[in-house]
Amino acid sequence: MYSKLNGKVVLITGSTGGLGRAAARALRNKGAKLALLDLDLAAVQSQANELGGPDVAAGWVADVTSLSSLESAFAQVADYFGSIDIVIANAGIGVGCTMEALDPETFERTIDINLTGVWRTFRASLPYVQASRGYLLAVSSMAAFVHSPLNTHYTASKAGVWAMCDSLRLELKHLGVGVGSIHPTFFKTPMMDAIENGPCSQLVWNQHRGMWRYVPLQEVVDDLVDGIERRKDLIVVPKRNAIVARMPTLLRKFIEKVGFNDERVAQAVRESRGGAAS
Repeated sequence: MYSKLNGKVVLITGSTGGLGRAAARALRNKGAKLALLDLDLAAVQSQANELGGPDVAAGWVADVTSLSSLESAFAQVADYFGSIDIVIANAGIGVGCTMEALDPETFERTIDINLTGVWRTFRASLPYVQASRGYLLAVSSMAAFVHSPLNTHYTASKAGVWAMCDSLRLELKHLGVGVGSIHPTFFKTPMMDAIENGPCSQLVWNQHRGMWRYVPLQEVVDDLVDGIERRKDLIVVPKRNAIVARMPTLLRKFIEKVGFNDERVAQAVRESRGGAAS
């Protein structure tokens, strides 16, 4: 069956993590070519080989806490594959802890990777996705909308990612670039296992029962791939949580329509570049 992703170059940060690895496999099955970015060169090269080797998958070292590292990796990817069509900002960390007990460095690192790391990833991608009229996707969380205790650092980072994507979408609309965010609830990954094993998390999340129960990783991946194919603004997993996510956004389209003039936004973007043509 034909896929809109066939032959498209998809770049994924944090590609060797739980979601990154599963998403990469699903995207390869759709015919995408994969640029795999993570901190461990041996790991991304091994992953690339597992996914079909140099013609369809290749790995690079990149650190989302360094813009220059990302810019270098993006340039190498574009030189290798000829273009970059889709970028998935997937790298992230998480730990459950109270504000009082949280080490300040952990707060700063969470923001630096989960929020500023997405900003750096998208910033490095702009020349390439503008050229391809591509699509950017940030991995956020239901934590962007449901602000839980023991998670001040994490919820702040994920809510920031959601807001950033909404703003960037308006900036890039006139260039034909799509921007989306995906917001899954709990699903099994090594990162989630580490969070779940903490004694405080067991108390707060009630052992992940009821409304906090896990969804299968495959469901997250399926919705992620579908969202990319459809260039969706917002992807919520599971779909039954969509009402929770959409409540804060009910008036967003109205506000965007009456509050922002598309031509004026485009002009502002051009002028911020010194008047360069778009």
